[in-house]
Amino acid sequence: MKRILLIMLVSAGAFYVLLTSYFTDTQINKYDSVAAVHDNKAMQEGWVPKILPTSAFDIVETHNIDTNENFGKFSYKEQDETSFLAQLSENNDTYSNAHFLFKIDKEKNEVRFRNKL
Repeated sequence: MKRILLIMLVSAGAFYVLLTSYFTDTQINKYDSVAAVHDNKAMQEGWVPKILPTSAFDIVETHNIDTNENFGKFSYKEQDETSFLAQLSENNDTYSNAHFLFKIDKEKNEVRFRNKL
């Protein structure tokens, strides 16, 4: 009897882990431009920073509705670097604004971001 109960508990645990890992509420979105981000209301939802440079492209964001975590990346043209950086606070090699943290690769003109939790 104990053996059957143990098998049932292990099976239920395995089933739970399988379901929760398979049916996550994580979504990945890719955008070609800032206009596409606006069209999909990703900024209004808080998934993408509102301070994207106007030249931003290859924008990718991943968000999890259950945990409220989101992160992503984008590239930008060098002409927008100064105005973009002016909107951020710097702490060592991490930049931030009210809702997001940023890692900026100035050589590649690429930004990685994640929300503050």
